[in-house]
Amino acid sequence: MNIKDMAVQAKQASIKLAIADTELKNKALNKIAQALRERKGEIIKANEQDLYNSEKDNLALPLLKRLKFDEAKIEDVIQGIESLIRLEDPVNVTQAATQLDDGLELYRISCPIGVIGIIFESRPDALVQISTLCLKSGNAALLKGGSEANNTNRILTDIIKEATKEAGIIPGWIQLLETRDDVNEMLKMDRHIDLIIPRGSNEFVRYIIDNSRIPVLGHADGICHCYVDQFADINKALNIVVDSKTQYVAVCNATETLLVHENIAEVFLPKLKEELYKREVELVGCKKTRSIIDVGVASEEDWKTEYLDYKLSIKIISSIEEAIDHINQYGSGHTETIITEDKQNASMFMNLVDSGNVFLNCSTRFSDGFRYGFGAEVGISTNKIHARGPVGLDGLLIYKYKLIGNGHVVSDYVDKTKTFKHKKLNKKFNE
Repeated sequence: MNIKDMAVQAKQASIKLAIADTELKNKALNKIAQALRERKGEIIKANEQDLYNSEKDNLALPLLKRLKFDEAKIEDVIQGIESLIRLEDPVNVTQAATQLDDGLELYRISCPIGVIGIIFESRPDALVQISTLCLKSGNAALLKGGSEANNTNRILTDIIKEATKEAGIIPGWIQLLETRDDVNEMLKMDRHIDLIIPRGSNEFVRYIIDNSRIPVLGHADGICHCYVDQFADINKALNIVVDSKTQYVAVCNATETLLVHENIAEVFLPKLKEELYKREVELVGCKKTRSIIDVGVASEEDWKTEYLDYKLSIKIISSIEEAIDHINQYGSGHTETIITEDKQNASMFMNLVDSGNVFLNCSTRFSDGFRYGFGAEVGISTNKIHARGPVGLDGLLIYKYKLIGNGHVVSDYVDKTKTFKHKKLNKKFNE
């Protein structure tokens, strides 16, 4: 089947999927979870082949880490599906109701976006998270994973197709694309695809935006910051920075740049260096940093770099305003955290930092759809329209207006025979 046929089939399926009831969708999700457990041996075998091929092709270490899909990761995605099942159905929810006039009522109702094309690298767990979120939110999905994960992605897609078909979901709602040419063709299909979510490098995301008329939701880089304020608790700051940098380095919410106030730097930085060197983290820093600890030289480029590896750039700053300015200049709008015991500084940081996720006294690694209680996520958005931050179920919905009348015509309001009331109603559609 060519890409156009896949897109047409997905579009047709999306119309039926949009009206699937909660019981049917949850039944399908449950069957996916069961099938993943029952066939985990096949999945791991396919993934081992992908890992073997990728190691031969000298795939970068961060991508290899993302590619690995072992028993622990399979269990993680199953837990994500089970969490998703417990969430309320987000479709067909009355978001607002207004009485325009007697017998004329306007409702804003949540509904699926339609067909979503998602392009991602290396991570097979993303395929499961994305497809199950699309299913729960009533959207069809066209998925394009990296070629390095072809074997894993194929078996996962087959499992999901079979499980959902057995549950009674219309076939064609999920399609797997496998070639680069498929991506270029996808970008032309604005009649059939309603939204594209790219997950990849800055260059790749820019290419998608520049070469398609389809709306794009996502983020290019994850240049995340920790700021250790002069009023920080040292032990708390150590734990948070170490976790933010090293808990899992190959992800977009890992910290890449550390900002430290000059009044605490001489006490904090030697302790941090000791902890990070235990974990083999390469450190580079500004001139002031290198006057306190022996580390490499940080260049202007380091402040703009997403390492996705065991490397951290450090800058000493003289005020919270300087920290905020640095983040807003060099950050990617993803996730930033301040470590401080000062409420005024915390408030200033959280209000003035222009990112989708801004934290106080906790790790940047909390920026995640599953940890937020969204079940999972299709990605992190740094956009400022429609959806921002981890994109879960709500980010895969739009709304439509439904107006119920009884012979009402506009001419009555133009000639002043009738007048609008515009009264807010506390009721659901068809209630």
